[in-house]
Amino acid sequence: MLRLLSLYREVFSNLQRNIWVLSIAMFINRSGSMVLLFTSLYMTKELHFTIAQAGFVMSFYGMGSVLGSYTGGWLTDRMNYFHIMLFSLITCGIILLLMLVATSVWAIGLIIFSYALTADIFRPANSTAIAEYSSPENRTRSVSLIRLAINLGFSVGPAIGGFVALYLGYKWLFVIDASTSFLAAVMLYYYLPRKRNHDRQQKNAVLADRTTSAYRDGKYLLFILLVALYGTAFFQIFASIPQYFSTVSKYTEDTIGLLLALNGLLVVVIEMPLIAYLEKSKRLFSFIVAGVLCLPVAFSLLLFGKSMMVFAILYTIIITFSEIFAMPFMMNFALSRPLKERQGQYSALYSMAYGLATISAPSLGLGIAGSSGFPTLFIFLIVLSLLIAVGFAWLGMKESKRRKIA
Repeated sequence: MLRLLSLYREVFSNLQRNIWVLSIAMFINRSGSMVLLFTSLYMTKELHFTIAQAGFVMSFYGMGSVLGSYTGGWLTDRMNYFHIMLFSLITCGIILLLMLVATSVWAIGLIIFSYALTADIFRPANSTAIAEYSSPENRTRSVSLIRLAINLGFSVGPAIGGFVALYLGYKWLFVIDASTSFLAAVMLYYYLPRKRNHDRQQKNAVLADRTTSAYRDGKYLLFILLVALYGTAFFQIFASIPQYFSTVSKYTEDTIGLLLALNGLLVVVIEMPLIAYLEKSKRLFSFIVAGVLCLPVAFSLLLFGKSMMVFAILYTIIITFSEIFAMPFMMNFALSRPLKERQGQYSALYSMAYGLATISAPSLGLGIAGSSGFPTLFIFLIVLSLLIAVGFAWLGMKESKRRKIA
């Protein structure tokens, strides 16, 4: 136990205070993000929308998310990331309060779109802040600490949201989520130091034509495509796999919830110590490929598992290791590649990759499962994951050659 405590103390040491402030703010904000999980229920139960109308409204979230990521990147390259984060958090809180009075399909759709757009403006600015407050030696650990805070928040959020919706009413969800956005903004304002733009706006006008654009960086664009495809395969854990567990395996809702909770718990307990150990190696793409290769193993367990619980548990464990290995090192590469003047642009593309994945994962996964069955879906995902791994391996070889030449 003492050795374990010593390991955790070492893991969390040497991280800048500002990274801790960002992490705590993210935990507060994500703890209140139970709104999205319950908005569709609010629309069908409280406002008496049809399921089709609720699905139509929620589709606005994906569109707002992609546009918000692009806008956030554009703004981050021209403005101070600190001000962008504050604007995003405060505006999100105000927008959420509008849900208390909106009752029509189009009004709620516009609010959901605006909320997603404003919320995702935060991401490139936050990524730039992480790059600013971390060093190359501890950047992956810094990313993992932020991820740990987000996972803790997402674990707390649904539990709080279910209690609030049941005993206080759905509208209190919007009030509480707005309050957490305001609280996170207050924390950043008082505890996160702000730099005086370090001439970012003036420099950008001069350097815009002389720095490499993310949209002309072919290898990075391929990286973004592979990240989007990886996200599409990984997000089946939320998109189609619960449906498989319910309809094919006949698991009850509480069992499915426990399997999803296992994913979050493993990330919280394992990721930071493991990343601290792996971070000493500079082979980013080796770990990314290892994470991607966990996906075909996980989907094979479901394909051949015959709905046995032990295979469902093994699937959850292995796909969690996919996330732990791949995602922190993907984000490290996205943060490390650009010059500071292009940090927002590169971070925006990275955020957009996951935004596109959240849009495509449900339609692709449930579409294939609905038309051809879950075994066909699992075979498709196995083949897709292997191709993604080949793509990342090729990129890794190119990056290794570039570093040797440099």
